[in-house]
Amino acid sequence: MPAGNTGDAFGHAIEDFYRGDGGYEIVEREDGLFEIGGGPAAYFAEYRQWPDYEKKAMKYVRGAVLDVGCGAGRHSLYLQERGFDVLGIDSSPRAMEVCRQRGLKRAEVVPLARVDRQLGVFDTVLMLGNTLALLDNMAAAKRILKRLGRVTSREARIIGQTRDPYQTDIEEHLEFHRRNRSKGLPPGQARIRIRYKKYVTPWLSYLFLSKEEMTAVLEDTGWHLESCIDGPGGIYVAILCKK
Repeated sequence: MPAGNTGDAFGHAIEDFYRGDGGYEIVEREDGLFEIGGGPAAYFAEYRQWPDYEKKAMKYVRGAVLDVGCGAGRHSLYLQERGFDVLGIDSSPRAMEVCRQRGLKRAEVVPLARVDRQLGVFDTVLMLGNTLALLDNMAAAKRILKRLGRVTSREARIIGQTRDPYQTDIEEHLEFHRRNRSKGLPPGQARIRIRYKKYVTPWLSYLFLSKEEMTAVLEDTGWHLESCIDGPGGIYVAILCKK
């Protein structure tokens, strides 16, 4: 694949790491900022290596589980081993193949925008690893949340991790916030893609929200913010329940 073409960079990195060939990820933001990501090792971490906020989040899981953006399947496999019926989905075909090789019984290539009742009806939607930020923009966020409402039971929960964008003093991020405000956009809205070797993923639209902004977005979606589990650096896990 020629350099600059889109591809499953995320999946290639996961696949190489699983095979013992290393792997890394470079995160590119739309304003030209490049950062070294956590790397595929994080996607294979055992439960004992998880941050406390993820361990606490597992206590809220119940019933049939949809794990959105499951990556290498660490959360799905943990729950499957404990008897939960879990469907792991991701837009990366290679990541889903690695999940299957690792023993995940149900792993399908499905992006968040294509989630529908054909996948089933779920009691828990798991969106860890900043997957709750895959809400695109304010208007799209409401559509996505309503879509998740249609594939879940009456007592369902969304357990989603995101980050408060305002909890930073890094000048590159503050400058990006000012850039967004000048365009009339929320400070935490950004397009991001992953690079690995000669591969680069398509751009993904993220919407990082403070707790107050999250509460506002949830209006008229059928969901409300029940509680939060706080992590370092503005990270939090939102527990969303149906009204």
